[in-house]
Amino acid sequence: MRPRSTFLGFIFPGSRFQSPAFRCSTLLPVVATALLLGGCQTSSSVQDGPLGPWTDDPMRNAPPITRGLDAAGLTMLLGAELAGQRGDYRYASQGYLEAAQRYSEPALAERATFAARFGNEASLIEASALRWRELDPQAETPNRLLAAFSLQRGDWLDSLDQRLAIVEAGGHGDIAAFAEIAVAEEAPLTLILQQLREHLAAPNADQLTHHSDVLLATALIEAALGDTTLAQQRLDQVAALEPDSASLWLVKARLALETEDYSVARQAAQQGLDLSPEDVRFILLLAQAEIRLNNISAAEAQTNALLESHGGNEDLRLALAQLYLEEGHPAPSQRLLQSFIGQDNVPDLAYYLLGAITQSQGDIDDALLYYRQVREGEEFLPARATAAQMLIEADRQLDARAFLRIERMRFDNYFTELVMLEVQLLDEMGQQEDASALLDREITRTPDDTSLLYMRAMRHWGQGDIAAMEQDLRQVLATDPDNAEALNALGYTLADLNLPGRLDEAYALIERAYEQAPDNPAVLDSMGWVYFRLGKPEEALPWLESAYAQLPDQEVAAHLAEVLHALGRSDEARQLLQRFMQRTNQHPQIDELLERLPELSP
Repeated sequence: MRPRSTFLGFIFPGSRFQSPAFRCSTLLPVVATALLLGGCQTSSSVQDGPLGPWTDDPMRNAPPITRGLDAAGLTMLLGAELAGQRGDYRYASQGYLEAAQRYSEPALAERATFAARFGNEASLIEASALRWRELDPQAETPNRLLAAFSLQRGDWLDSLDQRLAIVEAGGHGDIAAFAEIAVAEEAPLTLILQQLREHLAAPNADQLTHHSDVLLATALIEAALGDTTLAQQRLDQVAALEPDSASLWLVKARLALETEDYSVARQAAQQGLDLSPEDVRFILLLAQAEIRLNNISAAEAQTNALLESHGGNEDLRLALAQLYLEEGHPAPSQRLLQSFIGQDNVPDLAYYLLGAITQSQGDIDDALLYYRQVREGEEFLPARATAAQMLIEADRQLDARAFLRIERMRFDNYFTELVMLEVQLLDEMGQQEDASALLDREITRTPDDTSLLYMRAMRHWGQGDIAAMEQDLRQVLATDPDNAEALNALGYTLADLNLPGRLDEAYALIERAYEQAPDNPAVLDSMGWVYFRLGKPEEALPWLESAYAQLPDQEVAAHLAEVLHALGRSDEARQLLQRFMQRTNQHPQIDELLERLPELSP
C-alpha cells in the first residue's frame, strides 16, 4: 500500500501510508458523544471485584486422577489458586489457562479469563476467552469479550461475527449498539451491511430471540448509506414485533432526521424518552429535532429542564452546547457553557467550544485565548490546529507561525506534532519551500525524530524523489529497526515500482513489517502486492482479500481486482470494481487500472 500520512483529519496529497506520529482527534461528532453518554455497553456475566471462591468443583468433569491429574497438574492448579488469593492475577490466569490446555474443562478457561480480567491483562484475557469458547462454544461471555477486543483493534467484521454468534446461540449480541458505533466511527459500512443481510437471509433467522436487534442494526446501517426506504421497512418489522422497544424509537428518530421529517423525529425522540427517561441520546435527538424545526426557545427550555433532572450533568451540558453550535446557534451554546466559567477545573472541551463560539463572532484574539487554555490531552492538538487555521484565514499568517512556534516551546511533549501541523498548513497555503525548509531545519536539530523523518520521506515520495524517500526511511530504520510503517512504506514502494533485482528485498521488508503489525490492513495489502509482483497471484489473493475486508478503499480494491483478473476471475473483478465505483465518484487509482486493463470496465 502506498505511503499514507494522516494528520488532524487531513491526508497529504498522494500519500497512503498512515503516519506513525499520532492520530489527533477532532471535535467528537454529536452522535459519538451521545454513544459515550448513553453507554452503549454490552451486558456481561463477568463481574468486577476480587477473585471469589469456586461456586462449583472445577474438576467435576475432568479425568480421574489416575488418568489426568498428576503431580504436575495438581501443582499447576494449586499455584494458580494461591496466586489468585494473594492478588497475583497474572500468574493465576497463566496457571488456569495452562490447566485448561491440559484438561479440557471450560470452568478452568473461565477461571483464567476472570483472573486475567481482574488483573487487566489484555493478551491473557483474549487467550483465555479463546480457549473458553473452544471448550464451550455455547458460552456467551467469551464471545462478548472477543467481540470487544476485535472492536478495540478496529476489526469491525470479526467483532460483528462474534456478536452474531451470540445471537445465533440465543443471546443478545448488542448488534444495534455496535451499528451505532460503526456509523459514528465511519467503519466499513458496506461490508458490515453485507454481513448483516447474510445473517438475516439465513433460514430461521427471524425465529431467533433477538432478531429485532439485528433488524435495528441493519436499518441503522442502511439509513447511513442512504437506503432509507429499506431501512423504514426494517423498522416496520421491528414495530410489529416489539412496539415498546426504546431502541426502535431511537432508530426511528434518527431515520426521521436523516429524511428531514423533523416533526416525526421529535415525536419518536419523545416516545423513546418516555420509555427510557435516563437515556441522554433521546435528549440530544429531541433537542436536535426542535432546533431543526427552528423552535430554539422551546429547545432551550426543554434541555434546561432535562439538565436539571439530570443533576446538571456536565457531559450532557457539553454535548448539548456542541449540538447547538454545530446546528449554527452559538448563543444558546454559549449560555450552556457559562456555568463552567469560574470553576476550578474547566473541561478542555468547554474552552474549545468557547473558542469556536468567539471565533464565529469574529473576535479572533479572544478566541485565541480560549484555544490556548486547552490543556495537554485529547483536545490539545485540535485546538492548536483550529487556532492556527483561524489566524491564517484572518490573513495573519505570521501570527499563526509565531503562535505554533511559541506552543512548541511551551509544550515539549507536542514538539513533533506541532512541527508537523505547521508543515501541513504551509503546504496547504502553497508554500512548499517554506514547509520543506522548516522540516529540514527541525530534523537537523533532532536527527533521530522518526516521525519527522517519516513525514519528510512521504513528501519526497509525493514529489517523485524516490531516492530521497529511501534515504529518509533508511534513517528511520537505523534509529528504529522495527518501525512497521517505515518497513512497509519502503517495501511497498520497491514492490510497486517493480524495480529489477529488488523484489526479494521488498518482500523481506514487508515480511518484517508484518511481524510487527500482523493486523494492519496496509501491511496485508503490501504483502499481497509483493506476491503478485513476484508472479504468485494465488498466494497474493488471500492477503488482499483480508486487507480489503478491513480496509475497503480504492487502492486495495484495484489490487484485488487485478489479482482476480490474473487468476482468470475477471467477472468477480468487474463486480468488485462496479460496487466500489457506485460508492464514490472519485477513484483515480481504479481509473488508472481501467486504463491499463480496459477489459475490466464494469
